[in-house]
Amino acid sequence: MKVAYTGWTWLVNHKDNHKWEFEQFLKEVADLGYEAVENFAFIKKYFDGDAAAIKELLDKYSLEMANLYLHYSDDPEKDYENAVEYVDFMKQLGATYLNLQAVMWHDPPNDRPLDEKAVKGYAELSNKIGKLCKENGLVACFHPHANTAIFREEEIDLFLANTDPALVTLCLDTAHTDIAGMDNVQAFEKYADRIGYVHFKDVDPDETVSPEWPMARFMPLGQGTIDFKGIFKVLKKHGYDGVICVELDKPPICNYKAAMDSRNYIHNVLGL
Repeated sequence: MKVAYTGWTWLVNHKDNHKWEFEQFLKEVADLGYEAVENFAFIKKYFDGDAAAIKELLDKYSLEMANLYLHYSDDPEKDYENAVEYVDFMKQLGATYLNLQAVMWHDPPNDRPLDEKAVKGYAELSNKIGKLCKENGLVACFHPHANTAIFREEEIDLFLANTDPALVTLCLDTAHTDIAGMDNVQAFEKYADRIGYVHFKDVDPDETVSPEWPMARFMPLGQGTIDFKGIFKVLKKHGYDGVICVELDKPPICNYKAAMDSRNYIHNVLGL
């Protein structure tokens, strides 16, 4: 398995310094022994579409760009057009995975009833983008995410039932799985045949912490209560040999410290 770290959290501090921050991200995670990285697809804009400049930086720090994100909007046709652009960009970078994510809401309530029409709409679009990815030697991965229409188990089940396993895989995220009320080990076992990509992050189990925004409870690996050893056993049992990518939305101290703590946990506890 390959261990990666996500970089968007380095790129949200300064509006005009993204290229420097992106290189700083690469420098720091390379120093910590990560092998690959992922990022939101907005780096295409930050680098004015210059994939060669990004690839040069990746090579400088001996890192691979594993994954880019495509965040869906309310315009499926525009989302597909963006996917066409990102697929070409990814091929120039040597990336493999395109993460897909439903539209996220920030207004209450966080929890909303199953929206079958929305789930099936996302499934239809994901099949289309998945076909595009497959034709270009890439892998489409759908990421169930809090505050979106595809988050809880019944929503994931409906989405998977309406997507082609040959075209659309699942990016299962340990923290989002946890706050969705699922047992991680059971979920990874249940969805093992559809998992194409993995996100690791921990969760503070105290639900009184930021009840209005549960994602604020996400933590570096080993600082919460997620059973990563159990999850890792399931992944090995099913022959998973892809990417384990660590992500943390809001580091307690700084990005470097959070990435270091998680890398030490993966090495010392999981042996990677």
